[in-house]
Amino acid sequence: MTSTLRLGVLTPSSNTALEPLTSALAAAVHGCSAHFSRFKVTEIGLSALAMGQFDDSKILAAAELLADAKVDVIGWSGTSAGWLGFDADRRLVERIRERTGIAATTAVLALNELLAIRGIRRLALVTPYTADVQQRIIDNYRSLGVEVVAERHLDISVNHDFALVEPDRLKALMREVAASRPDAIATYCTNLRAANLAEAIESELDIPLLDTVSTTVWGQLRAAKADPSQVRGWGRLFQWH
Repeated sequence: MTSTLRLGVLTPSSNTALEPLTSALAAAVHGCSAHFSRFKVTEIGLSALAMGQFDDSKILAAAELLADAKVDVIGWSGTSAGWLGFDADRRLVERIRERTGIAATTAVLALNELLAIRGIRRLALVTPYTADVQQRIIDNYRSLGVEVVAERHLDISVNHDFALVEPDRLKALMREVAASRPDAIATYCTNLRAANLAEAIESELDIPLLDTVSTTVWGQLRAAKADPSQVRGWGRLFQWH
């Protein structure tokens, strides 16, 4: 690895949580910095309009702007593949590589890799989403052989408002799903202020917290051949290889 490492991060336009969290995560790695490119996302739902926000052409245009900064890896810090299907992110990663020549990953692909590495089959899910979106996510994980044994969702569809959910509320939801003794808890949305709760919640519940802002950075470090274990104080996942 060179003395500098630039993480390029694709960001929903109405997100306010992931940029400060991702920058703090990047700062835990010597010589690492995070750089962001936005594309328009304002609503999460299953309507044609909401689903159309994740058209690859818009995401690829944002990725090309990151390429101008000569980033070392591009990560899509969003969870849309949870309801669109995991193949959506697999295709996106390949198209980013083809278009920019830069290694790429996503929040969801990195999370799924972590589940496979640790053999996690019982997952608890905490999201701000609506019931229909949540069910799509649950169904897609079942197809991977991962059972969502407990879930909580907040029935919010306005993307900007996800960041307004107080961390204490998120911790309360995590405690509720922990009663089912899952192998891990996923906070599945990159506009939640949850990543920085990992150390405290893991200490309290003795259950790993897999936050999707954190999984994006974990996946990017892996793709850039950097050691994720350099990140300390952000949860157990960064010590998993």
